[in-house]
Amino acid sequence: MQNIYNVKSVEESWAVAAEVVKLLKPGTVMALHGDLGAGKTTFMQGIAIALHLERPVTSPTFTLSNEYNAAQFKLVHMDLYRLTSPDDLLAIGYAEHIENGAVVAVEWPERAEDLIPADAIHIYLEQGDEMEDRRIIVEQP
Repeated sequence: MQNIYNVKSVEESWAVAAEVVKLLKPGTVMALHGDLGAGKTTFMQGIAIALHLERPVTSPTFTLSNEYNAAQFKLVHMDLYRLTSPDDLLAIGYAEHIENGAVVAVEWPERAEDLIPADAIHIYLEQGDEMEDRRIIVEQP
């Protein structure tokens, strides 16, 4: 199933993220696709708001992984941009997080190759003509 959203503000991106939260359950993987600056971290901020997280969501580009405790599950936000192989992903605890029931959001999922499960939710973020314009495509199995 695929849903396409054309958003014109951060708040509209967050509203789409709130819809995605309704699909999440322990062990879910979200694959976040998009170029640098496409809005992946902003989208994750919307996920955090919908989950009522108190701690602000920041990009894990340099830390590789950030963890947040939601009431329903642990949310793990991983950025694979700096990783060189799928083995690196396993080394930072990806499989263990999923096995332990965390929801894992993965930026740059193409670097994970076949470690992204078939039942993952894929979210494609594309920058539009204007600075705030985005196209968000949500694909779920």
